[in-house]
Amino acid sequence: MSNTFGFSISARQGRARTGVVSTPKGEIRTPAFMPVGTAATVKAMMPENVRATGADILLGNTYHLMLRPGAERIHNLGGLHRFMNWDRPILTDSGGFQVMSLTDLRKLTEEGVKFRSHIDGSEHNLTPERSMEIQKLLGSDIVMCFDECPALPADRKRIEESMQLSMRWAQRSRDAFGDRPGYALFGIQQGGLEEDLRAQSAEALRSIEFDGYAIGGLAVGEGQEAMFGCLDYAPGQLPEDKPRYLMGVGKPDDIVGAVQRGVDMFDCVLPSRSGRTGQAQTRMGAINLRNARHKDDPRPLDAECSCPACANYSRAYLHHVIKSQEIIGSMLLTWHNLHYYQELMAGLRGAIAGGTLDDFVTRFHARRAEGDLEIL
Repeated sequence: MSNTFGFSISARQGRARTGVVSTPKGEIRTPAFMPVGTAATVKAMMPENVRATGADILLGNTYHLMLRPGAERIHNLGGLHRFMNWDRPILTDSGGFQVMSLTDLRKLTEEGVKFRSHIDGSEHNLTPERSMEIQKLLGSDIVMCFDECPALPADRKRIEESMQLSMRWAQRSRDAFGDRPGYALFGIQQGGLEEDLRAQSAEALRSIEFDGYAIGGLAVGEGQEAMFGCLDYAPGQLPEDKPRYLMGVGKPDDIVGAVQRGVDMFDCVLPSRSGRTGQAQTRMGAINLRNARHKDDPRPLDAECSCPACANYSRAYLHHVIKSQEIIGSMLLTWHNLHYYQELMAGLRGAIAGGTLDDFVTRFHARRAEGDLEIL
């Protein structure tokens, strides 16, 4: 196990890469999907069960953890890893996106963002320096610099001003992060769907120098076609020898398309949120277990899946516990969804390493287009 942070690429096919991010707390195989543990828990899952799905790293959220239970409290209790019983790498986002999306009353200035908590209305001031302090208190292995993320669509002037502010905040984040061997700081590229603004952002981040680079400001309302259009050039604007992380993107077909375009890391609440609302992500596409067509179906959810939900329970049972709002329904479907995502990532890694990515992608889309055939 490495005592430093590093990234090595072992194989490529086209723009896609597979490799390993090395940290003192373990290796992260890429392309990687990070389950989201927003408030120090992946909802409906035990940490050891998340690990059993194949996850190498979890994501925690600065905004939520600073509000409840508080970064200082977590630090005093031994840090986030000990607090949530996860001994492998943790990435925390900076809180900037949540300030934008969850708070109605906020004041944006050069200094940072003043806002009221969505929980109790209390006032807070989040700056690049405070975001770095919080993430250090949490003990995050990968820290995200503080940025401002406007929702799309937005006019070019708004996007450009936001990007430039984010780049100034990136420098302040780097200065506040300091020299911390074994820990990593990622910069975040902004610029909306404007290729020249993305290039300016990438150049600014390169000059500051980060341990990894995220592509921010996507999956905020622009749609898949526009997102892929941006990903046709954005990853290539970032350093080739550093990991590239597409923030908040998690539909299976979005992930596959982004991997083809050179992205290494992903996170999204979709697999756990869908699990709590009765939706399963499978090789055949999304399946709604609330639908009455499953109530007498003795088949497993996915005959090719080895997760507990598929190995031990029928669709009829899953339909029953979900309709009855039994907690086990959320547990089983979340486990299944996370298992599916990790199998998808393992399949992508193997296909890139074996030079068969094109065939893998063709089969992936064919299975999903075929759908969930009702053959009983």
